[in-house]
Amino acid sequence: MSLSSVEMCAGAGGQALGLERAGFGHEALVEIERHFCDTLRLNRPRWNVSEGDLSAFDGKPYKGVELLAGGLPCPPFSVAGKQLGEQDERNLFPTALRLVDEIRPRAIMIENVRGFLDAVFEDYRLLLKRQLKKLGYEADWRLLNASEFGVPQLRPRVVIVAVRKELIEHFEWPQVATHNPRSVGDTLFDLMGANGWRGVDAWRQRANEIAPTIVGGSKKHGGPDLGPTRARKAWATLGVNGISLAEEAPEMDFVGMPRLTVRMVARLQGFPDDWEFSGRKTWAYRQVGNAFPPPVACAVATQLKKALSARKSVTVRKIKVISGTQQKAG
Repeated sequence: MSLSSVEMCAGAGGQALGLERAGFGHEALVEIERHFCDTLRLNRPRWNVSEGDLSAFDGKPYKGVELLAGGLPCPPFSVAGKQLGEQDERNLFPTALRLVDEIRPRAIMIENVRGFLDAVFEDYRLLLKRQLKKLGYEADWRLLNASEFGVPQLRPRVVIVAVRKELIEHFEWPQVATHNPRSVGDTLFDLMGANGWRGVDAWRQRANEIAPTIVGGSKKHGGPDLGPTRARKAWATLGVNGISLAEEAPEMDFVGMPRLTVRMVARLQGFPDDWEFSGRKTWAYRQVGNAFPPPVACAVATQLKKALSARKSVTVRKIKVISGTQQKAG
């Protein structure tokens, strides 16, 4: 039986797909960008996608769902920005706390960038913890690397988990994989050789490491490329031209370093090949690059489901024991 969830800033569905795999149904997914919403509807027509600003979303109709999840905007805490934190107008943690109060879920799961753990935000982290505690939740966070969950890139991300006080003893962070993920070459070999490129075998041998962290750019900055100069140099060591993305795999007689397609990048993010992205190349890549890898989301959500299910099992056993005692006494 699936548990219910509401997702904030759902993006292109990376976290939502991970939650689905872990056994959570979606009561609502809130997302402001039209192309992202189109992607969600394209892949899951039955999902209730609420297109609009999260600040205007009313959580009261969803009171009682088991999980409130989301990937809140990263710029307020990203080292690539000014790190204004709570002073940044894009900071949606206050909105998330309002929704926690309105929905009163049994668990909360929020993803953000590693900059959230920087020393400059220590006071804000402690404030967030106190605010959640007042609402009845015990909060914890951990830096998780996507490569530790089978995703072929490093991609460090902070995951914040908060559960009702009576559930905290049942939650454990997921165990990391015992083996390294596949290399970029092994992961993309079939896609890179789809048009019969003669150099694909040699490229596979060169691309023998996991990928650098994939970046998606923003509405104001960044197009369909693999990041700034330093990132492109890292891609070049793997034999990948990161200056832009390609529409298709290399042709048979292609010479040089190939570019990745949106589908290739999506696979490196942990998306299944049948997950489609709405919009042209720039918008499609932006959706992929900003996503929370589904395998990581699934790993954390699976542990949350175990905690929620464990509590339910304990409650059911207590009811049976009490019922049996009453029958015996009567």
